[in-house]
Amino acid sequence: CYRENILKTAKALVEDTKLLVSGAASSQDKLAQAAQSSANTITQLAEVVKLGAASLGSDDPETQVVLINAIKDVAKALSDLIGATKGAASKPADDPSMYQLKGAAKVMVTNVTSLLKTVKAVEDEATRGTRALEATIEYIKQELTVFQSREVPEKTSSPEESIRMTKGITMATAKAVAAGNSCRQEDVIATANLSRKAVADMLTACKQASYHPDVSEEVRERALRFGTECTLGYLELLEHVLLV
Repeated sequence: CYRENILKTAKALVEDTKLLVSGAASSQDKLAQAAQSSANTITQLAEVVKLGAASLGSDDPETQVVLINAIKDVAKALSDLIGATKGAASKPADDPSMYQLKGAAKVMVTNVTSLLKTVKAVEDEATRGTRALEATIEYIKQELTVFQSREVPEKTSSPEESIRMTKGITMATAKAVAAGNSCRQEDVIATANLSRKAVADMLTACKQASYHPDVSEEVRERALRFGTECTLGYLELLEHVLLV
């Protein structure tokens, strides 16, 4: 039953997304209405996904986390899309903000599709791990795009913090290798959840440390390059686990 509710609410959210994108070219009132409507729909969607996660029972917390992460990604994409819509409001079609808007809308649709695939896979124990891993790979790619943007982080942190965050990557790598060897769905799901957090934390810490006032521009460029290379290497590892 919860699956139908999620599907129905997700479809409504896609319609809201279309209104948001078209709203950028219309009046402020229409844009505000579309933003409010999408905010209400995402709240409903989060509720039905939480109910779906609860229905799995407490003996499967890792799969519950996969579902909750999927709705988190949709909520973040919606927030970014609303921001992009505000930025593009009343701008000409060839304005850079319009390209940002199109990019944000694409991520939004990708994440809603990903949520629906995850909901479907949750009911099939044989594909749960595979789906969780696919979702994590997509999430890491999106995080890498944010990392590679020229956007300066709101706060900086020490290089020591960045080094500390690499430990999570080491642990996640060991878990990924073990999952590749065991091929058990529950190991793959745990790897997906751990990898997601480890890479996101590493990228955040790396970017914040790179923009620390004591860090030179040359060192910053190198650190950002290594952050990207580490992430691409880790993605390759996850793709191998997926193939296995």
